[in-house]
Amino acid sequence: MDNLSPEHAADGAPRDEGRFAAELLCEARERAARDGGRALEALETLAGLAPEAFVRRLGATLHYPVLVGETLFACRPAFERLALAQALKREFAVVRLDEREVGVFADPFDDDRLAWIDACLEGAPLYLVHPADLAGYLARHEEAFQAVESLGADAAGTVEAEAVENLSLARISEDSSVVVKLVNSTLYDALKLHASDIHLGMTGNGLVIKYRIDGVLNSIGRVQGSETADQVISRIKVMAELDIGEKRVPQDGRFKVGIHGRQIDFRVSIMPSIFGEDAVLRVLDKQDLADRVSGVSLEALGFEEATLRNLRRLAAEPYGMVLVTGPTGSGKTTTLYAMITEINHGVDKIITIEDPVEYQLPGVLQIPVNEKKGLTFARGLRSILRHDPDKIMVGEIRDPETAQIAVQSALTGHLVFTTIHANNVFDVIGRFVQMEVDPYSFVSALNAVLAQRLVRLVCPDCAAPVEPGEEELLTSGLDPAGVGDFGFVHGSGCGRCRGSGYRGRKAIAELLLLDDEIRQMIVERQPITRVKELARRRGLRLLRDSALELVRSGRTSLEEINRVTFAG
Repeated sequence: MDNLSPEHAADGAPRDEGRFAAELLCEARERAARDGGRALEALETLAGLAPEAFVRRLGATLHYPVLVGETLFACRPAFERLALAQALKREFAVVRLDEREVGVFADPFDDDRLAWIDACLEGAPLYLVHPADLAGYLARHEEAFQAVESLGADAAGTVEAEAVENLSLARISEDSSVVVKLVNSTLYDALKLHASDIHLGMTGNGLVIKYRIDGVLNSIGRVQGSETADQVISRIKVMAELDIGEKRVPQDGRFKVGIHGRQIDFRVSIMPSIFGEDAVLRVLDKQDLADRVSGVSLEALGFEEATLRNLRRLAAEPYGMVLVTGPTGSGKTTTLYAMITEINHGVDKIITIEDPVEYQLPGVLQIPVNEKKGLTFARGLRSILRHDPDKIMVGEIRDPETAQIAVQSALTGHLVFTTIHANNVFDVIGRFVQMEVDPYSFVSALNAVLAQRLVRLVCPDCAAPVEPGEEELLTSGLDPAGVGDFGFVHGSGCGRCRGSGYRGRKAIAELLLLDDEIRQMIVERQPITRVKELARRRGLRLLRDSALELVRSGRTSLEEINRVTFAG
């Protein structure tokens, strides 16, 4: 059936694709009353249908016209009629369909909500949509809402008193103050959406809340009022045991929160700004990482077969150094954990020093960095060498002392896994030279350098072919005449990808294996361009090449690879 038009006949009645039996509707209501849930969710569980088929049949049963898939996402929002804060709260939105204003809603069993919607619509048509599609649609237009927020507040009622309704209303402590509930809701929602960071930015008249999800910042909501914004930042500082009276210098701290029986760590960075203070919270959910890492193998990371084979061989080497590089959040720790898991057979002493220890590896001695007590990477690594290790993992090389000790460890019969921040495998060489590490010792110790990125994949449920313009192709370093075998796609946005057009990520990598000739060129400090040329002749595949292959196969978009890799 065509998804590009409303799912109803010319007379406005839903197309009859079968109706739910009255007995099933009664059973759903009874289950919802018994379990304290929603009848809509109970009915979908009992029906066992795909989301699109479910909403069509529900519309036919209750005589509502239906919007599905791209039909909804092609509609323009009318946030001047109904502000996003109210749309999120009521699970209802006013949109423009064929230049008409219509209402879209998800729950036909909520009588109170339906009465409110009827009063709001004033006779305008009402369409039924799937809850996931509505949530995705609203998420997709959150940025647009910010531009019309003041108009929407005037049209739909003042929203300042319900500032927390900009979020998903996850309540953790009903008897707390509004500020405490807002902070708790923000933390809870971040975990629910698997965000890696929470950004709280003060503006001239309030606070903007954003989550970093799959490496990209997503605007979640706004809090009106500079006083409330200041109280939110102060609440975060109290939780992290920071000085709430000091607002002129950066501060760092951390705190733990227990949610659903889990201990979640948050690292806090407070930075002064022209409007007050901004806060960034790094989410360290050990259980979430454990769920992703538990039993993870190198195959599960999605590397290409040749890279996978080389990584497995490198993990089994008796000594030397394996360096993994990439930006924060690129999966470096997961890759190192997977490599250690490959060799963790109980016959070798494996010790790690990390900041923080993100996931407990069975049979591995893991040491957390504690700089306040003087336990730095360098000091910890020096102590590790007296603990008779065979394999060592150093969470990150940050300073010359740690770099020197790591190199010496690799030269004295240990296999060292570690990370360092650099843009690609060749920049790593320059980083160690800057740290005044002897080039001969460095290349003698180094077995390989792995650079990796995480690329978002286009959502398969809303992927559609697209033809990029000539200017975009040239900017991306592609010849417009040579892209005939590329399957360019983009995600139009749907409920399953929360309107972003992307769902899931895949690792891409470039792996530089050192041999005698490459080592000699590095020691002689020959130009990096010559080292790169030789490495490519030896089979090195650059990050950009791996990213372009994903575009060619239709798994990601040109826009996404331009975001994470360099086109030059």
